[in-house]
Amino acid sequence: MKQEQLHSSLKLTTPGELTLFFIGTGSAFCRHFYQTNVLIIKGNDHILIDCGTRCSYALAGYGSSIQSIRTYLITHSHADHIGGLEEAALLGMYESCKRPAMIITDEYRDVLWNESLRGGLAHNENESAGLLSFSDYFEQISPRLIAAEPRPLYMLQFGSINLKLFRTIHIPDRNGSWKDGFISYGLLIDDRVLFSGDTRYDRAMFDWLLAEYPVEYIFHDCQLYTGGVHASYEELKQLPPEVRKKTFLCHYGDNVDCFNAVRDGFAGFAKQGRYYIFD
Repeated sequence: MKQEQLHSSLKLTTPGELTLFFIGTGSAFCRHFYQTNVLIIKGNDHILIDCGTRCSYALAGYGSSIQSIRTYLITHSHADHIGGLEEAALLGMYESCKRPAMIITDEYRDVLWNESLRGGLAHNENESAGLLSFSDYFEQISPRLIAAEPRPLYMLQFGSINLKLFRTIHIPDRNGSWKDGFISYGLLIDDRVLFSGDTRYDRAMFDWLLAEYPVEYIFHDCQLYTGGVHASYEELKQLPPEVRKKTFLCHYGDNVDCFNAVRDGFAGFAKQGRYYIFD
């Protein structure tokens, strides 16, 4: 794997290598980093993982535009992950006149629309047309359930990109089960790269996925204090050395310079505006 900092306009194609571009690497409330929204790019295919409140602004700063995004995948319904979707939907309908695609399960589509997007998007200027729906704004691409145990695992071949989606344990913090929690997903990309999405410390997730798949690198959310609904830096330090050395930390706070991830055995902190290229 090699890393390249963006020095010109963001490109949504590669010569063929699997590439992750971190639009941002910060937590929901940090001020010095954009939110952790990530582009998967491979050949002519791309997928934007999450579209937070600052995503459109960040893309403009990289010489691109939210309207250039053709396909979305949303991990869960917090504002730093969905806050830019209303803008994307409205620009698609009224400016580019093209529906972007969204990779989403039926279960989560209904939650995302009814509990988050519907309030701002269902009504429109044409009263006689009635209420709009999710499908008026986005083309749904449904991943296929391939396993139910130890937790639901979905798969989709999207062009040249293979995706597997799995449930994570994010909120609430009263128990350690994904079954009763807020819907949140992590991703396995081409069976090579594990992206945790938002999750509390979940050793069972590591034991399951690392035993089943040849994961080369991990990008894991990291809270820089202990407590709450994200894996903390101190908890992630409990991972075995062979796991830590291939783990980049993201979704961190503004005080990240107080920590030395490489010294503590990690691959480092992921950096925004950077390509991670898997050749």
